[in-house]
Amino acid sequence: MNRTELTERLRREEVPDALYEIPGVHGVPVQLDAYYVLRPEGDTWPVLLRQRGQEEVIARFATEAEACDYLYDTLTDVPPPVPGGAARIERLLADADEIQRQAEEDFERAPDREDGGTGSI
Repeated sequence: MNRTELTERLRREEVPDALYEIPGVHGVPVQLDAYYVLRPEGDTWPVLLRQRGQEEVIARFATEAEACDYLYDTLTDVPPPVPGGAARIERLLADADEIQRQAEEDFERAPDREDGGTGSI
């Protein structure tokens, strides 16, 4: 796989464009605090993580194909769902009003409030 094929495959997998940059092939439309960069350097193909303006090489490969495979696997490796996670989310959604009410009560009772507990700052 080359960089163009990688970009096409990532788009088919619906990987957000903002998560990776491949100079000359795919730019980052909106720069997040962190995203991956794949670009040739001399005779190697590093995959970098760019965070807050700093770049860190996280892997380096001898071929474009190896680097593309690594980045594809990195960006499409989705962890398995947490067992029982869907049921927990359903319970949270069903209890959303009660959770909000309890949070507001807890806020009103908080002793370290700057407004002295009046509800306005």
